[in-house]
Amino acid sequence: MLKLYDYLASGNGYKVRLLLHQLRIPFERIELDILRGETRTPEFLRRNPNGRIPTLELEDGTCLAESNAIQWYLAEGTPFLPEDRLGRAQALQWMFFEQYSHEPYIAVLRFWTHAGWLAEKGAEVPERRERGLQALGVMERELAGRDWLAAGRYTIADIALYAYTHVAHEGGFDLGPFPAVRRWLERVRSQPRHIPITQG
Repeated sequence: MLKLYDYLASGNGYKVRLLLHQLRIPFERIELDILRGETRTPEFLRRNPNGRIPTLELEDGTCLAESNAIQWYLAEGTPFLPEDRLGRAQALQWMFFEQYSHEPYIAVLRFWTHAGWLAEKGAEVPERRERGLQALGVMERELAGRDWLAAGRYTIADIALYAYTHVAHEGGFDLGPFPAVRRWLERVRSQPRHIPITQG
């Protein structure tokens, strides 16, 4: 059975959990408290030298890190990953956007809020908030004209961006000015076998 090393509050871990549930793939979830350094032990670092979750351990003991790479691996040969060249590139485009233009701002402010670090990180907050709003603006413009981000259907690109967008309010982001994003969030929530971020 697959083993998923995870932290329940993590949107990156949630991406993988949500896809596993939607693919009906059984797995064992192993909770690691990142705030207590449980991903920095010698035992875990043998699985992922970068010391981060999620990490997926395959049946043969091979470990795969980075949430979007794990999603790509799991989605291969399923409807969640487009088969055509352009569709696959579009999915990757949005997954790179998520990691470079979205997650460093929206996810980080949420994490700092949960960890109680906003005050000590105060000088960095305004720029991260502005860049997060810019990312939401890009999504709003794109989703105003279509239902899904890539290939005209629900894919891992949507899962990748849904993970932290749907909890953006926990980092102080108001989604009120982004109606197309809010409609898209509802479409993702309505997909079969959807689970909340709080479900392991």
